[in-house]
Amino acid sequence: MAQLSCSGGPRKIREKIPDGMYHPINGSHVVRLRERHEKLMRAVDSRRRKHHYQGMIRVGIVDDHPVARHGVEHMLSAAPDIQVEASVADTALLPPHDRLDVVVHDLYLVEDRPAIDAVATLSPVVPVLVMSASRRPGDVLACVRAGARGYVTKDASALLMLAAVTTVASGGFALSPHLADALLADLAALAETPRDDSAEGAAQDDPLVPLSPREEETLRWIARGQTHGQIARRMGISKATVDSHVERIRAKLHAGNKADLTRSALRRFGDEL
Repeated sequence: MAQLSCSGGPRKIREKIPDGMYHPINGSHVVRLRERHEKLMRAVDSRRRKHHYQGMIRVGIVDDHPVARHGVEHMLSAAPDIQVEASVADTALLPPHDRLDVVVHDLYLVEDRPAIDAVATLSPVVPVLVMSASRRPGDVLACVRAGARGYVTKDASALLMLAAVTTVASGGFALSPHLADALLADLAALAETPRDDSAEGAAQDDPLVPLSPREEETLRWIARGQTHGQIARRMGISKATVDSHVERIRAKLHAGNKADLTRSALRRFGDEL
């Protein structure tokens, strides 16, 4: 446990680190941190009472980046009523579903492939809160369609993350506030776009949508199972440029995920793929 001892200078204290090192911290800063933590706990308790959730919330965390995973684990473990049951790099390493109330799942685990299948597999048996650096409405919609009960970006505050976990555990839906406008605009655009749900209608419509040569090349590589990073190396461009190409392709073809893009490529290129 951290020990505080006085040090020279006005309102200066030193916090003892486990390895014996000392880190100087301004006393007023410690007070502000304590006040923020107490405010955070009051907000979480209020949210729990609102949703009538009782007992410890048991959480599993899935993220293949150790620093991000341990950061979320530390953040959630600070809450008195949240218990992190597992913090793993792969969905298969999670404990039995009856030991979890919420799974916080990173969206992009294997390079640039969204873990939509993992979300779809987990969601019928345990509520899933997706956590991702992606702000793309297409990713949010794909996760919701797969059964996710929430979506927060990785720049979310501790308050927002704790509130999201509590909301999802209570049966609600949690969404990072800055995603709401983009998601609503995307949904409105989909609602206003005439759509033929039949395979024949899709096959007739997609090939008529013009793509640039670079977009066509990108679509071919996606259909061949290449990740965004691999495509960037093959095309001699940056991954960010590939991401932009894919975003434009998705918008033009109304494709929500990689499977939709692959189907569009097969209809568009056929044997030339």
